[in-house]
Amino acid sequence: MNIDSAQLRELQLAIADRIYLQVQNWNLYLGDAGLSEALAIECQAHFNDEANVAAQKALEGVEVVLGKGKTKLPLSNLVSSDQFFELEEILAPYCR
Repeated sequence: MNIDSAQLRELQLAIADRIYLQVQNWNLYLGDAGLSEALAIECQAHFNDEANVAAQKALEGVEVVLGKGKTKLPLSNLVSSDQFFELEEILAPYCR
């Protein structure tokens, strides 16, 4: 399923406001971290899957660069299971 640019922007904003990565006791929202657009685009690539599969594939497909490139981790390593389910809920209307 393809969505238009306005729908992609809407998805990006939902991700930016609701999904965060966790580092120690800090919650860094993906909009503030500059990762919401990359995750929205990655999610769109998996709309033909069920929401839980699309969320997992998208989180694994976005790399987070740490320490000026010394370390790269998939976003899936930095979000809690609660955040995974939140993303799944966001994606449900878009997925098959």
